[in-house]
Amino acid sequence: MLPAGSRLRRRDEFVAVLRRGLRSGRTRLVVHMRCPADGGAPRAGLVVSKAVGGSVVRHRVSRRLRHLLAPRLGELPDGAMLVIRALPPAADATSAELGGDLDAGIRGVLQKHAARVGTRRA
Repeated sequence: MLPAGSRLRRRDEFVAVLRRGLRSGRTRLVVHMRCPADGGAPRAGLVVSKAVGGSVVRHRVSRRLRHLLAPRLGELPDGAMLVIRALPPAADATSAELGGDLDAGIRGVLQKHAARVGTRRA
């Protein structure tokens, strides 16, 4: 479970990350990240739509993703807002497969973030 202070809760936060953030897509999920200048602890949220499956399947995918995401929050820069959007293939994925896609997605957005920050300083 994600600690209360580590969760995105408001719609406008999700919209900001999805529209203005960096994105890294994988087979079973898409990772979106935005790093506003205000800093603070990293926060995350999940989007698991009906396209993934019925309510039982969606909640199972959400539980797995929350469990996998909690220890990975420490890898994110200060103030990062992360949204994990599950795709339909996530319904049939094992926790190991979701974890691999999550790691690859986080690595992808962190590389894009590093490249963007590096171009601003140059």
